Amino acid sequence: MSLLAAALLTTPSARGQQPAVLQTRPALQQPPSQEQNLVKFDMDFPGGTPRQLVEAIEKASGKSLNAIIPDEHADLKLPPLKMKSVTVPELFNALQSSSLKRVNQILGDGNMMSTTYQTAYGFKTEGRPTDNSIWYFYYEKPMSIERPKACHFYQLAPYLEIYKVEDITTAIQTGWKMLGETNPPTISFHKDTKLLIAVGEEAKLHLIDTVLQNLAQGKPQPQREGTGAKTTEAPKK
Repeated sequence: MSLLAAALLTTPSARGQQPAVLQTRPALQQPPSQEQNLVKFDMDFPGGTPRQLVEAIEKASGKSLNAIIPDEHADLKLPPLKMKSVTVPELFNALQSSSLKRVNQILGDGNMMSTTYQTAYGFKTEGRPTDNSIWYFYYEKPMSIERPKACHFYQLAPYLEIYKVEDITTAIQTGWKMLGETNPPTISFHKDTKLLIAVGEEAKLHLIDTVLQNLAQGKPQPQREGTGAKTTEAPKK
């Protein structure tokens, strides 16, 4: 009887009360910073190619840098960079931000339309950057738009009475050069027919018409019949 009483005293009550259990939560751990334990350095880069920038970083940090630079971007000119107490990721982030540029470009010849696109360059890596990360150089070039070409023929015979072919073609090419055309039309003179043949974008060919129109203004005008003729006096009777 005494054993039963002791069991009843130690058994939880019928009302469902459970003995209190003390629970402890583990302390929250902060994720390690991406820049933790990365080498910091000062650098004064005067500007140059991506390879020259990598060499400058290696010299300033005292560590080798794993970098891949495609041949087509090897000669790209980078701006000067002057940094103090920076890591490689911080430097490359600043380089990328400074390279961002929005460019407006006009499309079409007849119906003019404009488009805006972004260009950028820099070094990227995969995953969390470390001192042993592999960086690769990228360059988002301006969008290249191909415009349709046209072929025009210009009769130069009337102009060759005064000017040489070389004089006319040099004047045309000088105009394109002064406009900063990096891809001017191609011109060729056909001796038998005295035709100047030009192939290129329609808008750029208009310059040839302008040159010929101005050359025509310098041509001597044909004299009308009787104009400028010497007059003779009638014989005296």
